[in-house]
Amino acid sequence: MITTRRDPLLGLNKFQAKMAVASGSSQPLNSGTLFADSSEVVIAHGAELYRLRLTRQNRLILTK
Repeated sequence: MITTRRDPLLGLNKFQAKMAVASGSSQPLNSGTLFADSSEVVIAHGAELYRLRLTRQNRLILTK
């Protein structure tokens, strides 16, 4: 039986895949999964809170 490994970089453009490999990232996170039904998520990083927003132009803005 032949098994195949799921490629975590599948679906990324060449630049994104190259950056993920260069940074040692093992699993890219899909923004659709991250945002689900909202346009904003709050990220706790140490003692700080960051807000990641999805704009109407489909861009990401990270604020402290």
